Amino acid sequence: MDLNSLNGLSSSEAFDEFLKCCGSREWARRMAGARPIESLAQLRTRSSEIWRTLDIDDWLEAFRSHPKIGGSKAAEKVSEQSRGWSGEEQVGVKSASQQVLSELDSLNKKYEDKFGFIFIVCATGKSSEEMLAILKSRLANDSETELRNAASEQEKITAIRLRKLISHNS
Repeated sequence: MDLNSLNGLSSSEAFDEFLKCCGSREWARRMAGARPIESLAQLRTRSSEIWRTLDIDDWLEAFRSHPKIGGSKAAEKVSEQSRGWSGEEQVGVKSASQQVLSELDSLNKKYEDKFGFIFIVCATGKSSEEMLAILKSRLANDSETELRNAASEQEKITAIRLRKLISHNS
């Protein structure tokens, strides 16, 4: 899809496309209403502007659309495209040792118990060991800091997925 195609979609169709990139329904709704979009840079800018004005509940909804690092199923139902992108993003986990996978699983649970949401990291280009180190370091954060960190990581993931959406089938 290119930007002209995205701009030509109905609001409902655009909502569905944007929801593939970020699991916040409010973000997807606002993005659908933010069209027309004239460049990829403008798309990223609008995405960030909207993301940063959302409520915490909208952020948490987006987090639930991701599988845990090392996992394959999100808490919320997501599109086939979103599942595929998650798998691509977490490719660094596929070669992880059983020890690293076990530690990721254990610390994912500890993280979720502490903060009330899953560990969100922009996994693209990161090895399982890198993600594990990030998870360990972020466990030391307070709740407010960690929510902001997770939201920042979600914003990065969304930017990558928007690029994929626009380059997909074009």
